[in-house]
Amino acid sequence: MHGKLSHGGVTSPPVPDPSAGGLTPAAWTALRQGYGARDLRADAMAGLTVAIVALPLSMAIAIASGMPPERGLITAIVGGFLISLLGGSRHQIGGPAGAFIVLVYAVVERHGYDGLVLATMLAGAMMAAAGLLRLGRFIRLIPSAVVAGFTAGIAVIIFLSQVRELLGLEIAREPAEALPKLMALWQALPTLRPHAVLIAAATVGIILLQRRYRPAWPGLLIAVAAAALCAYLAGADAPTIGSRFGAMPASLPVPHLPGMSWDRVLTVLPDAAAIALLGAIESLLSAVVADEMAKERHNSDAELVAQGVANAAAAVCGGFCVTGTIARTATNVRAGARTPVSGMLHAVYLLAFLMIAGGLTAHVPLAALGGLLAVVAWNMAGFGAAAELARSGPAQAAILLATFVLTVFVNLLAGIAAGIALHVVLLRLKVGPFRA
Repeated sequence: MHGKLSHGGVTSPPVPDPSAGGLTPAAWTALRQGYGARDLRADAMAGLTVAIVALPLSMAIAIASGMPPERGLITAIVGGFLISLLGGSRHQIGGPAGAFIVLVYAVVERHGYDGLVLATMLAGAMMAAAGLLRLGRFIRLIPSAVVAGFTAGIAVIIFLSQVRELLGLEIAREPAEALPKLMALWQALPTLRPHAVLIAAATVGIILLQRRYRPAWPGLLIAVAAAALCAYLAGADAPTIGSRFGAMPASLPVPHLPGMSWDRVLTVLPDAAAIALLGAIESLLSAVVADEMAKERHNSDAELVAQGVANAAAAVCGGFCVTGTIARTATNVRAGARTPVSGMLHAVYLLAFLMIAGGLTAHVPLAALGGLLAVVAWNMAGFGAAAELARSGPAQAAILLATFVLTVFVNLLAGIAAGIALHVVLLRLKVGPFRA
């Protein structure tokens, strides 16, 4: 790729074909081409913009995954920094992703947090190995109907995970599976808190109004901050981060390795495979989105190696699964980032917040974070694109529906496996009424 490229009003230096650099990180390539004060200013502002978006999202995703909010920030800080430092995309932003919520919740429920750390470390090793073996290009071969089906399924699961917070319900133990979860939510309806419903509705309303009338403003942070302030001043009867999780720590925890044994490794291995598969798909899809927006090309193999290192490091340092995130990556491109330095600075900004102002999060209502994730789930679902894909033919519709249903009611691996199998049978073998 030759010449200069412009995106977000900022002109970036020329980027060579990433395939010629082996596993060379995009950060090294960008800095080697020359990096000046103007580049640093552009990256610093873009990183700050992304950090403002990532702050409430990281905490909300951690809470929805059944963990305290600081684990989300740690994931964004450690994992996000390493993905930008070592990755194959100039604009990729790493952090906790909504797509992992149901998977992380289920792993913690089955194996505890130490089991999640071990599974994430193993997943990191799998992703790094895939990158070293130059398998990154093959992730893109997953059929579009399968991707649309499991993405819509994950969006539904994310929304279901937030019904408790949206309504302020009291549930002693919320199941991870969809049907038991629905039954538990139904039984808990008498504990509904009107204040929580109002806070959630106000949060969603502020986000939607801001996107319509002030799209350049950081709507997620504004909505959560406004909801927290109003709830605090009104003395609203709704659970907050502080009431459920206590005070936020002011520093990163000491790295910790989980207990390991061969039996335990075998126990968490299926979960590790699911984390690795989802992380690889999500990160490379996000990198493709960045390529399309910035008219550039990423190095899939270098990206997978970075994802592997970042997952292992984030888990050991007190976080959990990390991947490239489409919304934050797109924000980074639109904000005028020039190099991966913006992603590294976004992690530094989040660390500064944790150390200096983390105590302020105690007043944030969980209903506000629930409203935020409800909007994220809707944006993620892509129901319009899925419907258009389903109308393209009965085979595509069958693949999409099977993937969607199994993702929601069984698990992610079952959904993807069934979708790929149907794709092979219906389209490749062209059986029955599905012949082209």
